[in-house]
Amino acid sequence: MDKGAKIKYSSNARSFLVAGFAAVWGRRFRLPTCALLAANAVSAPTGPVIFDDISARSGVEAILHNGAVAGQKHQIETMIGGVALFDYDGDGLLDIFLANGARQPGLDKHDPSYWNRLYRNRGNGSFEDVTAKAGVAGEGYSMGVAAADYDNDGHPDLFVSGVRRNALYRNRGDGTFEDVTAKAGIHAEPWSVAAGWFDYDGDGRLDLFVVNYVVWDGAKEPACNDPKSGAALHCHPDLYQGLANTLYHNNGDGTFSDVSAASGIRRHVGKGMSVAFADYDGDGRVDILVTNDTRPNFLFHNEGNGQFTEVGLAAGVAVNDDGRTLSSMGVDFRDMNNDGRPDLFLTAIAHETYPLYRNVGKGLFADFTYRSRVGAATMATTGWGSGIYDFDNDGRKDLFAANGDLNENAEGSRQNSTVLMQRADGTFEAAPAGPAGLNRGVAFGDLDNDGRVDVVISRLGERPVVLRNAAAAGNHWLGLKLVGRAGNRDALGAVVHLRSAAGEQWNHVTTAVGYASSSDVRVHFGLAKDTRASIEIRWPDSRVSRQDVPQVDRYLTVREP
Repeated sequence: MDKGAKIKYSSNARSFLVAGFAAVWGRRFRLPTCALLAANAVSAPTGPVIFDDISARSGVEAILHNGAVAGQKHQIETMIGGVALFDYDGDGLLDIFLANGARQPGLDKHDPSYWNRLYRNRGNGSFEDVTAKAGVAGEGYSMGVAAADYDNDGHPDLFVSGVRRNALYRNRGDGTFEDVTAKAGIHAEPWSVAAGWFDYDGDGRLDLFVVNYVVWDGAKEPACNDPKSGAALHCHPDLYQGLANTLYHNNGDGTFSDVSAASGIRRHVGKGMSVAFADYDGDGRVDILVTNDTRPNFLFHNEGNGQFTEVGLAAGVAVNDDGRTLSSMGVDFRDMNNDGRPDLFLTAIAHETYPLYRNVGKGLFADFTYRSRVGAATMATTGWGSGIYDFDNDGRKDLFAANGDLNENAEGSRQNSTVLMQRADGTFEAAPAGPAGLNRGVAFGDLDNDGRVDVVISRLGERPVVLRNAAAAGNHWLGLKLVGRAGNRDALGAVVHLRSAAGEQWNHVTTAVGYASSSDVRVHFGLAKDTRASIEIRWPDSRVSRQDVPQVDRYLTVREP
């Protein structure tokens, strides 16, 4: 039996076996030697993918509030929901950060119900709210989050994007954060949806890319209504003026310089939703993919001299195979077919499908959306967060999309998220994952360190969904935490080439995954039945190291020699 026909989703004590996928139609109005430090080995999973919904007992209770006012529709309301999985206190367990909205029209967090939230992983399947102690409740209308160690002190920091306010929080390493936005030189934007950390110039310091959407003024919001029912709807992006994105260079002294104009980024105006990073052409420099809502996507090729050239159309990722621009939202940028070239998985709205672009080499991508069966499986839903991960550890990366309509009063607005399991022939089989809702941001990581990638999803008007990957034991795995030299301690951009008896795999270090969200910095590989592997790492400073791994089913900390 195809593994895609055996995907199972359980909600607490209840579970059901899914043999196919039925979706609800949504719509949008107007159309050298490494040092290896091994963690304790644990049993390895295989078999059907089971997502156990542990939300009710997790202690993660924050409601995602968008500040909606009855009878009104403001564009910002439907766009929030960033999630981050990161180990803020260095105890080896992933913690959860959730971006939250604010009251309208003041855009202020006037009571704790609008706070951004930080939950500390207790290690027993439950989480503790440490928001107040950590000092990350935030201000204003928050959208997304990006986590990484920008000052190379060994403690991951947070950037929170939002409407008219962006915030940078430096992790002090004692369980608290300091708001360093002003002294770091980070400025406000009209509306920033997402952001991501990467080292574009190879100087060992993480730079920041901020994704900006449109010019928005709640006092001058256009009114849009359903032509049949007359119900108010969120308006089409065509009614708003787009914005260029922002690139900050890390100066190494705690401050950043806005190099958007000098780098060529500022010349390109879009309606940005998300960002992902990868070296798509193998030249040793990290490139940038920005999804745009109803505008061609941007692929910024890193020229290596502080300059970027936008090549989306020439590379084949600006539009779909029919030449149409899509409502592109979430994105993940990594090798999904084990050929050493990073591919692209995007989400979009109902009737558009979720594009899957395969990297065919020589700087070109091919649209494999329908050939992979992803097109037919995603035609009926609207997707936000996305990810490319091996959920059953069979050595083939699978796909995940968090789904939900733009308008909560639209027919079929509450949707299940989707997991698409990759089969041996490179096609994907889809099934629902998690409860139905207005799902938005999603972050991926191993919450309990059992070798299986778990999922946390934000939902408008509800508490988040925490899905524990409970796939059966049998397949093996390997997790890597890469630590760079004095600079870029997170080793963002490092490429890992793994070899085992079953074949070769590639992955790279990134936290910029999906929609307005940030995932586990550790690199995960499923190994199927293999119990040995070797790894070759191309570090961000171009050094290459190699190491045999005679024992798997564990997390290894790999330090750059």
